[in-house]
Amino acid sequence: MKTIVCYGDSNTWGFNPVTQDRFSITERWTGVLAQELGAGYRVVEEGLNGRTTIWDDPIEEWRNGKTYFLPCLWSHKPIDLVTIMLGTNDLKERFSVSAYDIAASAGVLVDIALRSGAGPNGNAPQVLLMAPPVVAKLTDYAEMFQDAEAKS
Repeated sequence: MKTIVCYGDSNTWGFNPVTQDRFSITERWTGVLAQELGAGYRVVEEGLNGRTTIWDDPIEEWRNGKTYFLPCLWSHKPIDLVTIMLGTNDLKERFSVSAYDIAASAGVLVDIALRSGAGPNGNAPQVLLMAPPVVAKLTDYAEMFQDAEAKS
């Protein structure tokens, strides 16, 4: 059986902005992936609302994706593929980081995965870096994500 770890933020967790709860497992993209791949694959959902790439959030603590990433990989090894879809929360105004810095931060996570030894036979897992969806005009979070549309 092949193992795929999907590492991300609320998009991976399955946050439903209408209900402020979680989409059902069959509606989440990770659940759709698991259904489409079938019984020969194990899809591990590792999403956390508010998770950043490498940034410590002074308001929402323990959301730094870098600090948990290696333990996460080791807890699910051997991993054939890890998908990384982070960066949306890095767009929050309180971080004041550029699009370039966000991309470089995602690269830090790729490097960690490639050096992790969490793949089959102690090798690196394959890595798929996924661009998060483009941020649209936000109403509920407009102040927190000021200027995020242009950066994303």
